[in-house]
Amino acid sequence: MAYTHIPAMLAEVIQWLEPEPGNIFVDGTVGGCGHAAAICNAIEPDGTYIGLDQDRDAIDNAKRALERFKTTVHLFHGNFVQMPDFLSQLNIPATDGILLDLGISLHHVASSGRGFSFRKDEPLDMRMDIRSDVKAWDLVNGLDETNLRQIFQRYGEERRARQIARRIVQARKRNAISSSRQLADIVSQAVPKASWKPGFHPATRVFMSLRIAVNKELERLEQFLDTAVDFLEPGGRICVLSFHSLEDRIVKHRFRMLENPCTCPSDLPVCACGRQGTLRVLTRKAQRPTAEEVMVNPMARSTKLRAAEKLWQ
Repeated sequence: MAYTHIPAMLAEVIQWLEPEPGNIFVDGTVGGCGHAAAICNAIEPDGTYIGLDQDRDAIDNAKRALERFKTTVHLFHGNFVQMPDFLSQLNIPATDGILLDLGISLHHVASSGRGFSFRKDEPLDMRMDIRSDVKAWDLVNGLDETNLRQIFQRYGEERRARQIARRIVQARKRNAISSSRQLADIVSQAVPKASWKPGFHPATRVFMSLRIAVNKELERLEQFLDTAVDFLEPGGRICVLSFHSLEDRIVKHRFRMLENPCTCPSDLPVCACGRQGTLRVLTRKAQRPTAEEVMVNPMARSTKLRAAEKLWQ
């Protein structure tokens, strides 16, 4: 099966990461290999590319897509939070760059068969890693109304979370909600048609929030950023592509904290805590894709890119 995906902000990613021949790079989300191929091309012939992905389909595709490069390629089937373990296996203490693309791929929506799209009639799964125990089915059919509402509010910022959660609980009393289209229809019925936005399906935020919850996306992002900088060489760069306001907020705040970790009161004339920054933020504001890119790749329209460089201590 072909793994279909168009990389978001490819030129900008390469601009900020500055890969050079001989560099060691980690790509925490291999996906469709668009970013991976550009990095491998830039660091060959003696560079090292380490690609991680929790989706087995992505790893299988990467084995084929990257074999043409002279770069040394190591691929691991696992989540990016496992990066320290994978680097340890390779005896690599630090890298020249780290990329994290948090977006869902076109493959997941169009070809995975796991219910990521409300436009298809597929099993209600939504697992990026099919080895995981919890599916979207488990949440939709197992959580009470309060917990469903909290997921829709927290991860989807859905204003009608209460009505939607109530309608789901009512519907599953008759029969389990087992498919993506079934869920989409139930959500659509819970949202008054007068409030529907042109070009925006009423189930969009619900599907996104369930995917985030199933894959623990925000928790794993926070866990990753806690240690990622430790695995950068001085002068090494980290670049994160986010597609959701909550993700971007986490990246922005963590980068700022690592740049200025001082905990002293703002009115103290001299720092007394002694905490020193380890990063220099390169993108003061999140960089967005160009209008031309969005026309070619509509899935890139919500992309926000943030980059930072590890300081020399």
